[in-house]
Amino acid sequence: MTELMENDILTKVSRYNLIRNQRMIYIDVHESLAGNLAGKFVAVPNLINLIAKQEFQGVGETETESLNNCLAKIKDINIENLFPADHSTEPQNT
Repeated sequence: MTELMENDILTKVSRYNLIRNQRMIYIDVHESLAGNLAGKFVAVPNLINLIAKQEFQGVGETETESLNNCLAKIKDINIENLFPADHSTEPQNT
């Protein structure tokens, strides 16, 4: 991938929908095409503009393995507990 900058990450994404307690979240499974991810495939629960905490993301050598890893991690977790408590995108004053 010669058209990418040195630290770019390029992924191919498959999207799944999980409906739990009449609420829906997405699980995007990223396949690494260029750059470094936590594994060859990473499954990330999300609400489009809000990504789940890293502890709930699945990793694997295949799409199925990463999805199953993610689903096992979130099996007994309420949807609202998957995401960081602070949803703000504003930079904080330090």
